[in-house]
Amino acid sequence: MDVGSILDLDITGVAHGGVFVARHEGRVVFVPDAIPGERMRARLTETSKKSFWRAEALEVLDAAPSRRPHVWAPADIDVPPDERPGGADFGHIELDAQRALKLDVVRDALARIGRLDIPATMSAAAPLHDDAGAVLAEETPDGTGWRTRVSLHVGDDGRVGPYAQRSHRIIPVDSLPLATPALERALEGVRSAQPGRIDLVQPTDGRVRVVPRPAGQRSDAARELILEQAAGRSFRVDAGGFWQVHRLAAHTLAGVVSQRLREVAGDEPAVDPDGWHLDLYGGVGLFAATLGGLGGESARITSVESDERATEHAGHNLADWVGARAETARVDRWVSALRASATERERQRLARGVVLLDPPRSGAGRQVAEDVAALGPRTIVYVACDPVALARDLATFRETGYVTDRVDALDLFPNSHHVEAVAVLRHE
Repeated sequence: MDVGSILDLDITGVAHGGVFVARHEGRVVFVPDAIPGERMRARLTETSKKSFWRAEALEVLDAAPSRRPHVWAPADIDVPPDERPGGADFGHIELDAQRALKLDVVRDALARIGRLDIPATMSAAAPLHDDAGAVLAEETPDGTGWRTRVSLHVGDDGRVGPYAQRSHRIIPVDSLPLATPALERALEGVRSAQPGRIDLVQPTDGRVRVVPRPAGQRSDAARELILEQAAGRSFRVDAGGFWQVHRLAAHTLAGVVSQRLREVAGDEPAVDPDGWHLDLYGGVGLFAATLGGLGGESARITSVESDERATEHAGHNLADWVGARAETARVDRWVSALRASATERERQRLARGVVLLDPPRSGAGRQVAEDVAALGPRTIVYVACDPVALARDLATFRETGYVTDRVDALDLFPNSHHVEAVAVLRHE
C-alpha cells in the first residue's frame, strides 16, 4: 500500500497519544478522530514502518453511540484533515466515554509496558468549595472552558493560531472552546508582526495577559509576576512560567496527594515532622507546600528545580516553613550527588521522609528512580503526565522494592487524550 491509499477500517481500540487502532491485513493502522467500535474511511499518511501504518480519518461509515458533534467545530470530522486544528483530539467523544478510554490507556501501559498488576481508577477535576461548602467552581458538563493558558503560533506571514493536527501548519481559528471564556474573548484581538508564539494567560485575578514570544527573543512580558491560588494558598509564578493549565488542576492534584499520603500513613503522620522531604521537579513549590501543610511549619523540605526563575519563586512561596529550601539544579545530578554524599544523620531523616516526583512527560528515568530508592524514603509520591513514562518508572521502583496499591488517574485535560496520574509507593 502507498501513502494516499483509501481504506475502510474497523476501529478496535485506543492507543497512547490520541490515536485509535485498526488493522489491515494483520498490520496495525493508527487513526485519529475515531472511536472503538466504529467503521471509518481513512487515507494512509505513513507506510514506511514495518510494525504499523498511520492514516487520517475522512469519514465515519458506522458511528459509535458515544460520538457527538465535536466541541470545536473546526476540528470536526467533516473538515478536511489538514484543516483541523490540534489540541482537542477527543472532542468528538462523550465525556464519560473519553474517561473510560483514557483509563484503558493507563491500564494498558501499566500492564504491557510496566508488566505491573496495579488497579487504576479515573476521576474528574475536583470541585472547589468555599468554607461553608458551597461550590465555587467545577468542571463543565461537556469538559470545555477549563484552559487558563493557551499557546498560539505565529507564522512568517502573520497568521496566528494553533497547529493543525500532527503538523506545524498554522490554522487560524475564531474560537477556543477549551479555554476559559475570558481567554476565548481575548483571541479576537490577538495580532503579532513577529513570527514565534503568543501565550494567553488568565491567572487567579481573572485578568488576561497576552504574552508575545517572538522567535529567538526574550519576552519581558513572560516574566511578569502573577499570583495563582491552590489548596488555600497563593503562589508566585511568572506569566510565562509553568503552572497547571486546568483552572482546577493544582487544587485537585494537591488534594489527591494529601489524601493518599494520609491513607497510606494509617496511624503514622502523613508527613513526619522529623523527616527530610524532597520535592523533585518542584516548579514554584506547589507540592512542597502540600507536604509542608501536612508536616507542619518546622518540616524540612527541599524543592529541586532546574529553572532558576521558578526556584526563586519557590523560595518565596515556601517562606512559611523554616526548614524549607529551594535549589536550582538538574534533578538527576542533584539526587545522584545526594546519594553519594548523604551523612548517616541525613539518611536517617530521609528514611522518615517523603520524596515527591513530578517529572516532565519523558518521566524521571531509571537512574533517578534508582537513586531515589537508594535514599530509602518512607514514602514516594509519583505525579505523572504520561502513562507510558509512569509505567516504566513504576516498574523500576518495583525492582527496588517500592510498590503502590493503586494508581489514581485524573482527567485534567478534558477533550484531549492527555491524562494525569498519582501513585503513592512504599517499600514492601
